[in-house]
This record gives sequence, C-alpha cells and structure tokens, in this order.
Amino acid sequence: MRVTKRTNIAIRVLMHCAANTGRLVTKSEIAKCCNASENHLAQVINQLAQLGFLSTHRGRNGGLELARPADQIRIGEVFRTLESPVPLAECFADADNTCPLTEACRLRLALSEAANAFYATLDPITLDALVCGNAALINILVPVQACSIPRPTGALAAVAQV
Repeated sequence: MRVTKRTNIAIRVLMHCAANTGRLVTKSEIAKCCNASENHLAQVINQLAQLGFLSTHRGRNGGLELARPADQIRIGEVFRTLESPVPLAECFADADNTCPLTEACRLRLALSEAANAFYATLDPITLDALVCGNAALINILVPVQACSIPRPTGALAAVAQV
C-alpha cells in the first residue's frame, strides 16, 4: 500500500499545528518547515478544514490551528478519510475498471482486508501520541521565535531528547 502525497502532507500539517498549540500557524510557515509547496498546502488545508480537523482564520493576523485537541484526532481516521477516495487497485474503481476478473478475483478480497488492517493499525494512534514528548520533532516543527520557553542547550538538550 502506498500513501498519497496529499495524506503525507496532511499529516505534516496536523503535526505542525499540534506542535504549535496555542497559536495560529501560517501556510507559508508550514510550507517552509515541511518542505511542501504553498499551492498544494492550500488544497490540503482546505480539505482538512472541511473535514473538521483544522480551523482556519482569515485576515492579517489569520492562520490555522487544530479544530479539536490532538488527543481526539485519530491517525486512522485521517488516513481513511483522505485515502478512501483513491482506489487501491483498478478493480476497486467504480469507473474506469476494465479488469475482467473483478467478480471472481480473490486477490481483490485479500487487498481489501489488508487495507482494513492497515487502517485498524492506525486507529488507536492519536495525533498527540505522534507529537507529545517527541523532542526531535518539536525541534523541527516549532520555530524558535514562537517558543516562549528557551530551548535547552548542551547537556540539557541531550536529556530533553531522551
């Protein structure tokens, strides 16, 4: 199974917002930090907002934030919601399916079960579990100027990453 670029970017956006709880983040900030184009980000952000994962605020001091707490966002739900419109194989497509084996193919059933197992594995994982206590990730996702608490240096930095 392969995760689409859209879902990959969506998870980056959600992790960035979770790491920066308490403040609005901007699309350009996320694009720079997560190595994504602003145009593609805009589409993903719009979809995440429509699905209720993000809350967006327009205007000069606008930005985006999580629409609900990170411990209430399940990664399986995000993946399932974003990946389900993309057919796993040609035989899963309602349109454009030219495979003559679709009705009798046992591989189709096995692939469907594998996809369900994939999502089920992600269901118990929350966004909070991906971000909370992950010092290496926080160092990447939280801009220094946004951090109100000074980052540890030297021996303290090594301890913080454990």
